Amino acid sequence: MEYALQLGAIFGTAFVVGLSGAMMPGPLLAVTIHEATRSGARAGPVIMLGHMLLEAALVAAVALGLARWLTDRRVISVVSFIGGAMMCWMGPSLIRSARHASLQAPSGNATRLHPVAAGVLVSLSNPYWTIWWATIGLGYVVMGLKFGLVGLMVFFAGHILSDFAWYTLVSVGVAKGRRILSDRIYRGMIAVCGAALLGFGAWFFWTGWSEISG
Repeated sequence: MEYALQLGAIFGTAFVVGLSGAMMPGPLLAVTIHEATRSGARAGPVIMLGHMLLEAALVAAVALGLARWLTDRRVISVVSFIGGAMMCWMGPSLIRSARHASLQAPSGNATRLHPVAAGVLVSLSNPYWTIWWATIGLGYVVMGLKFGLVGLMVFFAGHILSDFAWYTLVSVGVAKGRRILSDRIYRGMIAVCGAALLGFGAWFFWTGWSEISG
């Protein structure tokens, strides 16, 4: 029972933390909005397919190459502290950005890349994506590996589901004339995710401390 609850906690928190990252305004959101104005509601899921393939390859490479070291208690502690610090920085940043966030389509030409290729290349070109995976993402990989391959898969499922859910909602909202997802709702969701990140940051700090003291 406790095993299932721990895996459920990893899945649930990975979904919420992943959602907070997905909602951050950036190039992937801009490309999704552009594509949705051109190809409709399917833009989000198709772009996310490329994004998922990239992240699956990253998680597999990290797990296979570093699994032996990532299960060390000292490594878990350090990574947890770094991930927690990143979340505590991101939380207030998200809350501040909620005041002016908008889903208005940016000016400029839409990407000419295939949506799947755009999901890969735009993610790779975003420094925030790299920072997220080097801190928070790595923390979750470490946490998942404590439960073996199952834990890693549970984390990734929660994380990637948040990406698909958010970008599908964005593309549907844009395709329907933003009747489903208004700027006001978007700002509220960002603020809630920012507050949640502060709580999860504290949880990561507690995890790091537990590994040291245990």
